[in-house]
Amino acid sequence: MADSVIVQCTQCRTKNRIPKARLGEAPLCGRCRAPLPAGDLAKVVTVTDGDFNTVVLGAGMPAVVDCWAPWCGPCRAVAPILDDLARQFSGRVRIFKLNLDENPATGARFHITSVPTLLLVKDGQVVRTLVGAQPREAMEAAIGSML
Repeated sequence: MADSVIVQCTQCRTKNRIPKARLGEAPLCGRCRAPLPAGDLAKVVTVTDGDFNTVVLGAGMPAVVDCWAPWCGPCRAVAPILDDLARQFSGRVRIFKLNLDENPATGARFHITSVPTLLLVKDGQVVRTLVGAQPREAMEAAIGSML
């Protein structure tokens, strides 16, 4: 359904379909009744090697992963742009951050040798990779092409 999003419960890991019009109503998990992190749809969310497959590949919608390092100046320059894009594409695309210094396994898995690198994921597969700091317009166009 184009007018709904899939939100995974942080308690029981159940995937819940929520109509976009009801995201602001503090939705609860259909299985365990825990509050769902629906407000996180408009935020950049940190992921790790341990939860990458579940959170990113199983996001239920297109995703962008910002593979970055804390010592990287261009990575820090791209971060506020991605924060804005997370709000702009809320409910249609999830945006994640992966610190490669702390999570080298995922970086090795996707052959990431430069930071920043953006992985564009659709249907659980990386469909495009953007290497280096990109202008906002390029990132916006790449994200829009996944919709």
